[in-house]
Amino acid sequence: MRTTITVKTHAKSEMIDITAQVQQALTDHTITQGTCMLFVPHTTAAVTINESADPSVREDILTVLDRLIPWQADYRHLEGNSAAHAKASLVGASELIQVVGGRLALGTWQGIFFCEFDGPRVRKLDISIVGA
Repeated sequence: MRTTITVKTHAKSEMIDITAQVQQALTDHTITQGTCMLFVPHTTAAVTINESADPSVREDILTVLDRLIPWQADYRHLEGNSAAHAKASLVGASELIQVVGGRLALGTWQGIFFCEFDGPRVRKLDISIVGA
């Protein structure tokens, strides 16, 4: 099963919790066991799994990325979004999650985050679920 969800971002850099949307896509297709693969088909956005209970974790991650990869540097890419490309490469374009009992097998505090690094934009996230 393959589906795509749309994610509307509102800031230049942000992490949006999409756990419920991914779980809904899984529920809609009645897969009970298997794997769920998430893929971001963009070069300035990413997907990651991290703590979802405390929103300050997201802010801290974005702060660390900004310190590691500043917006203004000696970049050669002419579009002015080289930092976004580097951040997306560092975080990654995909995640693989087990599906157990029809649910995403995430840890107690884990959530799935769509990471925007060149927004605001309307983005896509591809979801592929393989299982029984």
